[in-house]
Amino acid sequence: MVTKTKTTKTRKKRTTRRRTRRRNRKKLVIVESPSKAKTVGKFLGRTYRVVASKGHVRDLPKSKMGVDIKHNYKPHYISIRGKGDTIRMLKSEAKKAKKIYLASDPDREGEAISWHLAHLLKLNVKDKNRVSFNQITRDTVRDSFKHPRTIDMNLVNAQQARRILDRLVGYSISPVLWRKVKKGLSAGRVQSIALWLVIQRERAIKKFKPQEYWTIDLNLSKANSKFKGSFWGVNGKKRELHNNHDVQEVMKNVNAKQSLTITDVKKRIRHRRPTRPFTTSTMQQAANRRLHFRTGRTMMAAQQLFEGITIGRHGNQGLITYMRTDSTRIATQAEHHAAKFIHDQFGKEYVANPPAKGKESKGEQDAHEAIRPTSVFRTPSSIKRYLTRDQYRLYALIWIHFVASQMTPAKINTMTLSMEQNHVDFRANGSRLIFPGFLTVYGMSNKDSNLMPDLKANDTVKIDSINPDQHFTQPPARYSEANLIHTLEKNGVGRPSTYSPTLSTIQRRYYVRLKARRFVPTELGEIVNKIVETYFPDIVNIKFTADLENKLDQIAAAKRNWVRVVDQFYQPFSKEVDHAQSQLKDVQVKDKLAGFNCSICGAPMVIKMGRYGKFDACSRFPACRNTKAIVRKIGVTCPKCKKGQVIVRRSRRGRKFYGCSRYPKCDFVSWYKPISRKCPKDGHFLVEKRTRGGYQVVCPNHDYKEALQK
Repeated sequence: MVTKTKTTKTRKKRTTRRRTRRRNRKKLVIVESPSKAKTVGKFLGRTYRVVASKGHVRDLPKSKMGVDIKHNYKPHYISIRGKGDTIRMLKSEAKKAKKIYLASDPDREGEAISWHLAHLLKLNVKDKNRVSFNQITRDTVRDSFKHPRTIDMNLVNAQQARRILDRLVGYSISPVLWRKVKKGLSAGRVQSIALWLVIQRERAIKKFKPQEYWTIDLNLSKANSKFKGSFWGVNGKKRELHNNHDVQEVMKNVNAKQSLTITDVKKRIRHRRPTRPFTTSTMQQAANRRLHFRTGRTMMAAQQLFEGITIGRHGNQGLITYMRTDSTRIATQAEHHAAKFIHDQFGKEYVANPPAKGKESKGEQDAHEAIRPTSVFRTPSSIKRYLTRDQYRLYALIWIHFVASQMTPAKINTMTLSMEQNHVDFRANGSRLIFPGFLTVYGMSNKDSNLMPDLKANDTVKIDSINPDQHFTQPPARYSEANLIHTLEKNGVGRPSTYSPTLSTIQRRYYVRLKARRFVPTELGEIVNKIVETYFPDIVNIKFTADLENKLDQIAAAKRNWVRVVDQFYQPFSKEVDHAQSQLKDVQVKDKLAGFNCSICGAPMVIKMGRYGKFDACSRFPACRNTKAIVRKIGVTCPKCKKGQVIVRRSRRGRKFYGCSRYPKCDFVSWYKPISRKCPKDGHFLVEKRTRGGYQVVCPNHDYKEALQK
């Protein structure tokens, strides 16, 4: 009897422990990144465990096509190499979890990540275990877990179709380029269009023939007011000045000592309206133009701001809404908060009522708002000490742009003067800001242009000076990152998530290079583009590619079948691949001579392109494997050892710096370019520093500065 009683007690204890364990089991939430997991975890509390998948966990294999073309383009997914520990951790946590939620980013790619996670963890895709949120704030995150949904297979299929199309193009054209040109080359749908645009612009620049034209500018005055005017035409008809002969004909009838007579005065109030809130592409463009950020740098800082930053006692806070969107609409609550902030800070006359409505995009990303701060009351200055320099500058740009978008237009009083002397007509335009409106938040409230006195018809103005000037038309400018993204977006090529990796790829493959922050095609890029243009014309056809993007959007909206879309593309494309393999002849990329001979065998050295840039190599490779790094001297003796030369070097992250050629014997380094002069205050070497206004020579030890003309 005693034994039975003990056994019964033991069973009761075990049952109680099991019930306690079950009761204490937590709900598992899987997000992409550790920083996002940290932020979301603090909002959800102790009953949840939040872990990170660290991006994708499954993908197509790198070693082969991975698409079964004969069986409806079925993809063969495998676990990504190097993700073994992460996958084991996720499976272990899933076994212990009371319930599993998939909370990856709210776009096609995020939906696909959740679908892959569901497959690995053997979850039912029809279960309501998918949670998404457009901003990482306490209220938004908690509310989203009250309304979980099933995985949207339409979004997953749209992402699968894009991935399979890119794989079919890349793994079909790239082997052709390897065999016919050189190994390591690649071609893709969007990157081929980007390269084609850069090369088309370069061709237009080479074909451009400058045209001469002249202007005649006037410095005018009336009483104590001075302003500017310019030649417009003759006898009431606009006339262009093509050469000096045209100028002399006009100048015969103009007397600098004689006043001009006002023939007409036009005054009107112009309203300058704020631009809409940021989309992904407009944010990338603005960051490139104003902050000089590359697209990768912009997206990295934006990702950090979205996932959450520790803000003192407030803990981790997501500071901006989701940064991959092509919609400019704003949530009603955010509009109300912005209106209250603007009313309190600037006054009721600065509040747009009603606020300008953003445009809803037709594409995949319209489930999200525009990019905006999660709280307009969190001003950039109030959180500056918690952010890195890049995070702060980008957040300030987003915050200012959003606040401005919710403010009233600026009112500008404009005046146009028509003036005449001996049947020669002149014009003068001026403006005065009478109400700053949204310009206040940009610090432009006192900006006026060519202020003119209050004049009326038949008044006269004095000519202080006449300045004829010769000009020549300029060729179209090369693409900057901002301009290229704008052109891709305008033509409907690519989507918010594709711009940054596209520009990175064409630079990494050395198809283009940046010169003065503008894209210049390389010889290799010209060769690859010519092959793609000749044998794969649809790949560089902007309308064709844009139409394909629209079809992907229709897949996401359940209006098209993804297999049919892929098949309609691949059937004609595969014939082009076969034609290229049979007809394309081998192309030789000639290596440029380095200008000296190999120190081992005496053969000429040539300049080659490797993964990390250019280097010198023996022309007899592989018989002789002698290589040498290319050293660029700046003509300055090392200020530390006085023996070596200062050379340009690159850090691990590719940032340029200056060091001694005798390294490691001499460890001199400088982020700024040293010059061959010393500071007049303490004798320290001076450096050349780039500023917004140009260049300055500065002393690293003192506040000594002087302008440098370049």
